Amino acid sequence: MLIQVGSLKIIIHDYAGHPFQADLSRELAKRGHIVTHLYFRGDPGPKGQLERTSSDPAGLAFAGIKLPRPYDKSSFVKRRFDDVAYGKAVAKVIRAEQPDVVISGNTPTEAQTSIVKACAKGRVRLVLWVQDFYSIAVSKLLTKKLGFPGAAIGAYYRFLERNQFRASDAIVVITKSFEDLAKRWIGRSRSVFTIENWGAPDHIRPLSKDNDWSRKHDLHGSFNFLYSGTLALKHNPNLLVDLAKFARDKAKIVVVGQGVGIDYLKTEKNKQSLDNLILLPLQPFKDLPEVLASADVAVATIEPDAGMFSVPSKVQSYLCAGRPILLAAPRENLSADVIFRSEAGHVVEPTDSAGFLKAAERLLMDEPLRTRLSANGRRFAVDNYDIGAVADKFESVLTYAVGEKQSEREQDGYEIRPRMWRRRLYRKPPGQTT
Repeated sequence: MLIQVGSLKIIIHDYAGHPFQADLSRELAKRGHIVTHLYFRGDPGPKGQLERTSSDPAGLAFAGIKLPRPYDKSSFVKRRFDDVAYGKAVAKVIRAEQPDVVISGNTPTEAQTSIVKACAKGRVRLVLWVQDFYSIAVSKLLTKKLGFPGAAIGAYYRFLERNQFRASDAIVVITKSFEDLAKRWIGRSRSVFTIENWGAPDHIRPLSKDNDWSRKHDLHGSFNFLYSGTLALKHNPNLLVDLAKFARDKAKIVVVGQGVGIDYLKTEKNKQSLDNLILLPLQPFKDLPEVLASADVAVATIEPDAGMFSVPSKVQSYLCAGRPILLAAPRENLSADVIFRSEAGHVVEPTDSAGFLKAAERLLMDEPLRTRLSANGRRFAVDNYDIGAVADKFESVLTYAVGEKQSEREQDGYEIRPRMWRRRLYRKPPGQTT
């Protein structure tokens, strides 16, 4: 039986500053918890509402972590030093705030190391929120680029991340396909909880395609395939180039995003004279509903290797917007599973370019199909993305991390002492109570 915990002082650390994590902070603060939401100002990816509004509870605060120089993803060495500096900056906030518990996710491995150390030394409960296995992504990328030396560096990062898992009090994974590896890494199963990502159906609603944003960018009168969000090489920008060539006289391919994939698309647009490939920067969060409403079909992609350890979260926003989805992803990826469950779009294997174009053509030509898929997606979002239900699940995790786990250890005669950055259990002498 879980021991119920009262009001907690919580730090929710989301490196990227995504919308749905901010929604969780707001909901937990409404329930009486004192919540500080930390994020990285230097990350250029999509951001949520990361400032207080007039309706926010008094116990909610947002803090963006800054670095003294611009974050440089293009250089592995510079990025590594920036990640270390960022982790130390978050650790400094943890030491100053002295929360009861930290929920930390979506964070580069070496930055996370400093966060784990700060929690262990401060006797702060730690919940790792696993959006992807960062070390596995790094390992695959470096092995592909550098061969054996890259594989050796990747092994080091896996060692770091595995120890971070073991030092945590609870693990939240976003898909059941992550569960087995998380349980193997920590050597126990009770501490692993699965909570899928969600969207914001109250904020992102189905709107008219003919809106202020689409008119501003001359998209209200054309058929638009739209990709929104980060576009890295793992998202296979070649598929968007193929789509632009296929639909040259039929539709516009609108990419609203950032990342190294955008630079690749700019080069291909000029090289192949793809005038229907429209490249726009990330837009303010308040404009996101109109951005997504400009789509006739919303597009998401993830490569086979990346699909095992990464999940494109943009799909949840597409569902909220009520737009049919064209997804290129491995069948075992959570986003593919969500599309199948919601019946809101077409899923093809990421290596099947011909199948991707065939699905795009069907969506382009069949308006009744698009209407049906749109309605299915919006219905799924309304039925499944209730922030209250999500917060209930996270409170259960917090109850375990702060309440039950502490009780179990006390009953077993153990205490927690930080040693370096790893937590270790020590048998207390008989009669000792603290």
